[in-house]
Amino acid sequence: MTEFDFIRRYLKQQNDADVVLGIGDDAAIVRPRSGFDLCFSSDMLLKNVHFFADVSPEDLAWKVLAVNISDMAAMGAVPRWALLSAGLPELEADWLQRFCDSLFALAQRFGVTLIGGDTTRGDLVFNVTIAGELPQGQGLQRHAAQAGDDIWVSGRIGLAAAALQCRLKKCELPPAVFAVCEQALLRPFPRVALGQAVLPFARAALDISDGLAQDLGHILQASGVGATVWLDALPTLPELKTLLPEAQWQACVLAGGDDYELVFTAPAEQRRAILEVAQRSNTPVSRIGIITETGRLKIIRSADDDSEIQLTNTGFDHFDSI
Repeated sequence: MTEFDFIRRYLKQQNDADVVLGIGDDAAIVRPRSGFDLCFSSDMLLKNVHFFADVSPEDLAWKVLAVNISDMAAMGAVPRWALLSAGLPELEADWLQRFCDSLFALAQRFGVTLIGGDTTRGDLVFNVTIAGELPQGQGLQRHAAQAGDDIWVSGRIGLAAAALQCRLKKCELPPAVFAVCEQALLRPFPRVALGQAVLPFARAALDISDGLAQDLGHILQASGVGATVWLDALPTLPELKTLLPEAQWQACVLAGGDDYELVFTAPAEQRRAILEVAQRSNTPVSRIGIITETGRLKIIRSADDDSEIQLTNTGFDHFDSI
């Protein structure tokens, strides 16, 4: 199979009325809707850095696209178009079919059209550039948090990190618990509906890819504010609290990363609205702290116990890991 056979056979299978020119030319042409701004993001995933070599093609394809859709969710954008570049050791028909079936199933689920990209021989490396649409002049950004804002987190965090710790033989989890955690690691679910639902009410947001403490820190730095987070309010799998040593559990939920849940801030007077739109979007949310005037992240045990938690590591750094 040649590179061009692969493109024709597996990648040219979608139709989108707003794609003027799709896969097969030097560049794609899309026509955004009137009244919308375009929103772009790009993420790269490498073998043995972002995924294990033995990952199934179905799970790999899901994660390659899902982490990019998650960036659109964090902006409150509607994901629309994607470009996929891939380094593949060989063009093996069964593997490619399974990968593409999973990729396009997820793309269809979120209304994403693949419009181009590139392929070359390489040792399993993928890069997706994604574009979405935002109502003109809107969009959740990191620099907009204000003192007094509530801090919210979607879903549950720490599960993917616990699965990774188990895979690396740094802890043991019962099979049933590991299965739940591994699902979170392999197939994060982009919170697109929630991102769009909170767009009228939230101020600042991002998705948790490198760890809650580190990613929330990006909001604090960009906004020039501080925060207090209550450890006991962090949503996670309850079994992890009892199965893991305390320090390891704290590291998973606070600094583990790979969650791809949303962390966002909103004025206190929007609490009811946040809970209502979260319920309508079928996404659980938890209020985990408050934005403060001081420019530091303070993690305490609970709202009633201000004993501070000290972290030796706040999150993932790509260059530290190599």
